[in-house]
Amino acid sequence: DTDEDTVKRCFATFEEKFFQTCEKELAKINIFYSEKLAEAQRRFTTLRTELQSTLDAQKEASGASTLQRRRKPVFHLSHEERVQHRNIRDLKLAFSELYLSLILLQNYQNLNFTGFRKILKKHDKNLETARGAEWRVAEVEVAPFYTCKKINQLISETEEVVTNELEDGDRQKAMKRLRVPPLGAAQPVPAWTTFRVGLFCGLFIALNVTVILSGVAFIDGPNVWPLVRIYRGGFLLIEFLFLLGINTYGWRQAGVNHVLIFELNPRSNLSHQHLFEIAGFLGVLWCLSLLACIYGKFTYIPMQVNPLILYGFMLLFLINPTKTLYYKSRFWLLKLLFRVFTAPFHKVGFADFWLADQLNSLVVILMDLEYMICFYSFEVQWDDNAGLLADTDNQICNSYSYGVRAVVQCIPAWLRFIQCLRRYRDNKRAFHLVNAGKYSTTFFVVTFAALYSTHKAKNHSDTQVFFYLWIIFCFISSCYTLIWDLKMDWGLFDKNAGENTFLREGIVYPQKAYYYCAIVEDVILRFAWTIQISLTSMQIFPYAADIISTVFAPLEVFRRFVWNFFRLENEHLNNCGEFRAVRDISVAPLNADDLTLLDQMMDQEDGVRNRRKNKQWKRSLSVSLRRPRLASQSKASDTKVLIEDLANEVNT
Repeated sequence: DTDEDTVKRCFATFEEKFFQTCEKELAKINIFYSEKLAEAQRRFTTLRTELQSTLDAQKEASGASTLQRRRKPVFHLSHEERVQHRNIRDLKLAFSELYLSLILLQNYQNLNFTGFRKILKKHDKNLETARGAEWRVAEVEVAPFYTCKKINQLISETEEVVTNELEDGDRQKAMKRLRVPPLGAAQPVPAWTTFRVGLFCGLFIALNVTVILSGVAFIDGPNVWPLVRIYRGGFLLIEFLFLLGINTYGWRQAGVNHVLIFELNPRSNLSHQHLFEIAGFLGVLWCLSLLACIYGKFTYIPMQVNPLILYGFMLLFLINPTKTLYYKSRFWLLKLLFRVFTAPFHKVGFADFWLADQLNSLVVILMDLEYMICFYSFEVQWDDNAGLLADTDNQICNSYSYGVRAVVQCIPAWLRFIQCLRRYRDNKRAFHLVNAGKYSTTFFVVTFAALYSTHKAKNHSDTQVFFYLWIIFCFISSCYTLIWDLKMDWGLFDKNAGENTFLREGIVYPQKAYYYCAIVEDVILRFAWTIQISLTSMQIFPYAADIISTVFAPLEVFRRFVWNFFRLENEHLNNCGEFRAVRDISVAPLNADDLTLLDQMMDQEDGVRNRRKNKQWKRSLSVSLRRPRLASQSKASDTKVLIEDLANEVNT
């Protein structure tokens, strides 16, 4: 009897703790759901107000009572018409993102109810009781997050507004625009795309073997390095695209929301198979062009023409104005490149500085492009069919003697440097200046490397001075960038890592070994310059600099490939801490007062910054979600949601 009483007391204690935990989780879910519902109502009200203002402006301008689709080209519109055209386009995008957030919130509602139902059913089954079902009926089925139907009303109203006001009553077209992509899974890829991936990759491997064997058998020119320098950049670009496809696959498999991080269109973006296809296709063209050079003496076509055809086609593929060959993705990349090269003049987003970081690892491509332009301008011998293998006496293009090469080598670091300064100007956070200092070390490294190279060629007495300065700044730059990689970009070595030693509290990828291997790999490749300096300075064999550069350039692309995994993981965890799942597209511009007010809102006790971890959730079910009215939203009504109000609405 004593043992049975002890067991009953243990079960009673367990049940008490179990239901306390359930109550705590239910309160958190109610609070979070109400917050997101209030936010959705605010966004819907703001967008509807902006839409009405735009429609009224068009009505006054054209005298029409309803929104009509314009048939004439955009460049024929007046300034006021262009502004209205842009507003309508932005509103369509904003409503589609709002609709996606509403569907996610509806899924959150259903998922949590299903979770409670299943765990309480398991509780009753294991303990042979019905108290779990009773608690579900008494608490969960009357909880505001489950009983509130305002989310369904918002979804219907959004569909109605988009159909009637933005798509002229065409519901089929409106629902196509509002279509929600598969959540948590890759978009389906046609079987024909998969076939092309296999075809191009197989051809690329076979042609690479053919290139190697043909090069060994037929290349007998006195100097092969002009050919290598011109084609090396193309190979690095193909390698980068292929590894980016692996990145995309890994992010999706691990649940890293790269679509949100890069602010891509969730309904239309490139999958890993599309990236593999592009890399494979360009790789086949690269191999064919190289084979045409190798067998040029049999075709009587100067081999100098082949690189121009290859890179001309690649450029045409990128800037092709027709809506074919991944038009939206190519346009997104061109727009991003424009933003990167005009960084001081606008705010810098994640995709902007991510692409600039990629360019820092692809600097060899820029240097080879500069060499190619210089070579075809000054050194090419058009009267020689084997002009890319000729031994030229004038080697200006592969040296720092005329200064342009050093400037080109600094371009990626300069872009990141001015991006950091712009970000500091926007938010006044000092760590952006520290980050800018990291990229400024590249300027010193390149400067002293160029001075050492030019002074050594002329046998100046101060050559060793520049050599030691070069080594010193290489060491400073490597230590600086390594620490920033591990601590800031990857968020590792967190003091609250717990059992994830030297890592961080939350990790996404399944094996800790991935992180430790990445740390070791980053350390090794960040200091790979020691091998390069040792071999080039001692002049053990001719063309040592070209050989080392050709070997280490693909390794640097691989290092950036590994870096991408953990950089986006860190950004994803930050988004999770701030409960971001969709893009928040603002149509009405925010003024300075709005930005200051938003900062104050974020610093409040229930702001996002203090919600990330160790948050003590309020046990009371009365939570006000009122937010101060922004100046740019003065026409919209205040949004206030109380859990008590939701419960009262259900009871009535």
